[in-house]
Amino acid sequence: MSNLNSIQYFIPELFLTAAILVLIIVDLVLKDRKGHIIAYLTAASAIIAGILAYQQFNLPAASLFQGMIVVDSFAIFFKILAAFSTAIIVFISLDSFGDKAEYNILLLIVTLGMFLMPAVNDILMIIIAMEIVGLMSYVLAGFHKKDLKSTEAALKYMIYGAASTGIMAFGFSLIYGLTGHTNLYDIQTALVNGHANPVAMFVAFMMILGGLGYKIAMVPFHFWVPDVYEGAPTPVTAFLSVGPKAAGFALFIRFLVTVIAHPTYGSFGSFTQNVQIQAPLLLAVLAVLTMTLGNFSALNQKNIKRMLGYSAIAHVGYMVMALVVLNNDAFGAVMFYMIVYLFMNFGAFWVVESFASKLGGEEIENYKGLGYRDPFTAVSMAIFMFSLTGLPPFAGFIGKVYLFSAVIKQGWYILALIGVLNSVVSLFYYLSVVKSMFLRQEDENVPIQSSLYHKVLVVIFVVPTLLLGVYWQPIINFTTHSIGIFFGK
Repeated sequence: MSNLNSIQYFIPELFLTAAILVLIIVDLVLKDRKGHIIAYLTAASAIIAGILAYQQFNLPAASLFQGMIVVDSFAIFFKILAAFSTAIIVFISLDSFGDKAEYNILLLIVTLGMFLMPAVNDILMIIIAMEIVGLMSYVLAGFHKKDLKSTEAALKYMIYGAASTGIMAFGFSLIYGLTGHTNLYDIQTALVNGHANPVAMFVAFMMILGGLGYKIAMVPFHFWVPDVYEGAPTPVTAFLSVGPKAAGFALFIRFLVTVIAHPTYGSFGSFTQNVQIQAPLLLAVLAVLTMTLGNFSALNQKNIKRMLGYSAIAHVGYMVMALVVLNNDAFGAVMFYMIVYLFMNFGAFWVVESFASKLGGEEIENYKGLGYRDPFTAVSMAIFMFSLTGLPPFAGFIGKVYLFSAVIKQGWYILALIGVLNSVVSLFYYLSVVKSMFLRQEDENVPIQSSLYHKVLVVIFVVPTLLLGVYWQPIINFTTHSIGIFFGK
């Protein structure tokens, strides 16, 4: 599609770009009188962008800007998820950064990058979209400029990000050298026609995994996660654990089903590898390493944000496990799990954010006796912990059922068993938080008064975590209808 005709499909991204420019001008005009206005406008902009994306849901899939990006239901799903996660983070950040215009504008720029990542169809656009998200994320991680942990988090994040992007770019250059194309579908055609050496393609794939694996925090590209999660401001940590990670998974899936594999007999139900490089087996090994390292490393953590960081690595392992089978069930399971993970993870981080000052820190030890001091918050936190573990009847259990069933249906029984055993391991460190809240007491259990705003946000996260554990069919239907990836030029 020509550039001019493509604009009508690019409305959400154009709106976000205009909103970013308008917010910069509003900040300059209002100066010190802005209060929380910029924050509210940021949330409104994200929500409107999500609505504009949803309006494109039933449009025919199309290739835009001469094949640089595509619009399809798969990309739209992740755009909506990105917009929703940004809007939520704005409200989680309201007490800490509600009056910081630059913080909220940076969130909106990251959202623009997250809108592009699921829709990229060219290796040049992949790098551009990832860098829009990455560069802004580095700044957000170090937003507390006078906090040594925050600046250390930003520095490590940037160093790992730069190294992984460089390695990924080198891998893309090898693919360009092998095929002579940058468009993903042109690359697919060239590979199917046998225009690539399997060994060279395997080397390129491993290098590209360095960039994509870093974005989703997959072992062995995970080293930045614990320090960044602990050092970054808590709202930023929550945001990085869901928004950019979901966009990274969308990009990873699109790369797998174009460059690495193609639909068998034109059907999206199964895929055939373009070059025999044993990608499923490699992903299975990486999934086992990711979930195992994440869970066992989380066992001995004392800081709750660091523990949630390692647990986030483990959850990546569960989702990568499903991608091994490369079919509709796997993609739908990952998309459903992303929605579930958003609510239970944001809920946990919201409790951490709102109670850090009241409890005197972010150590698990600080949560001692919270069940007696603020039963409502403690019970809610326990629900998030049980759901993250994957216990019934919470949403996390249903999410894992879909992930494991996708693997079992294709005969990967050992992989599924390892996933289940890892879930059992995770129970120990999630229960350590529950144990601290309910089975240990302070010398003086002074009640903690929670604001109405805190309780409302907790309810917003708790209700879906409970409801999706017993009634999830509408969300599954939505994800099923969202598995439509554009195939063709």
